[in-house]
Amino acid sequence: MKLPRRNFLHLVAGAAALPAVPHIARAQAYPARPVRLIVGFPAGGANDTLARLMGHWLSERLGQQFVIENRPGAGGNIGTEAVVRAPADGYTLLQVGPTNTINATLYDKLNFNFIRDIMPVASISRETNVMVVHPSFAVKTVPEFIAYAKANPGKINMASASNGSSGHMSGELFKMMASVNLVHVPYRGGAPALTDLLGGQVQVFFGNMPSSIEYIRAGKLRVLAVTMATRSDVLPDIPTVGEFLSGYEASAMLGVGVPKNTPIEIVDKLNQEINAALADPKMKSRLTDLGSTVLHGSPADFGKLIADETAKWAKVVKFSGAKPD
Repeated sequence: MKLPRRNFLHLVAGAAALPAVPHIARAQAYPARPVRLIVGFPAGGANDTLARLMGHWLSERLGQQFVIENRPGAGGNIGTEAVVRAPADGYTLLQVGPTNTINATLYDKLNFNFIRDIMPVASISRETNVMVVHPSFAVKTVPEFIAYAKANPGKINMASASNGSSGHMSGELFKMMASVNLVHVPYRGGAPALTDLLGGQVQVFFGNMPSSIEYIRAGKLRVLAVTMATRSDVLPDIPTVGEFLSGYEASAMLGVGVPKNTPIEIVDKLNQEINAALADPKMKSRLTDLGSTVLHGSPADFGKLIADETAKWAKVVKFSGAKPD
């Protein structure tokens, strides 16, 4: 039987559209149950705070609970591996942070390859660190600090939250570019590092903005610079390290990833919703208050950022000789 041309064309068009129907339906149905957003660090830190803000937004927008699950340990590797091993169905997400790009070189052997095994979904923000000193320390600017460090090699103690932390790497990059010898003193977390800095036991700390800002405002710490490439809206009068060391940039990028092979339509849906959050005035204001710089982008944009940061921190890890705790 010979079909009329019009009927034949309708059938061809319908057949061509059939493969797309399950994908569209899957994206429309997602999420059909609660979603876990795994954070590889304890509650209360910058990673956890931003994850909870984004989880609340996604819960309201998508009609299912996005439950924050803290899986601390091994510099975030325990949480990352939990996501790598999870089903690739969009119901287990990872809060991606700077340690994911640092750990690729810091650890000699991991049970996963982050770039291969985690699909990028969306960036959320860049987080600046702040270069802070105790007020009794006799320097007030980055050039003064560098001059003092060169005149007193090995006599300045540099605190960090741990070996391989974002703050540690910010400090090692500073040491490398300024050609100064600072003694690294790792702690088990940012809080004890700050405590010793406030007590004058250590002299400098490259700490994250949220944990340091109130001490800066109260005059209990002196901030010399921010580590991002641009000045912070929270501390607009404070220079960047890069204004004195050309090319210096150290920031903590945060975002969301999923296990490899997660359906692309689910990745795209999550990306769309996260970018909608970042465009919302209330969310932007909240992130700015925390010292965050909003970072929109596609999954491909986030993937390129992850690759670039991994290559950058590999050089710093090798320079410093850093090893995990």
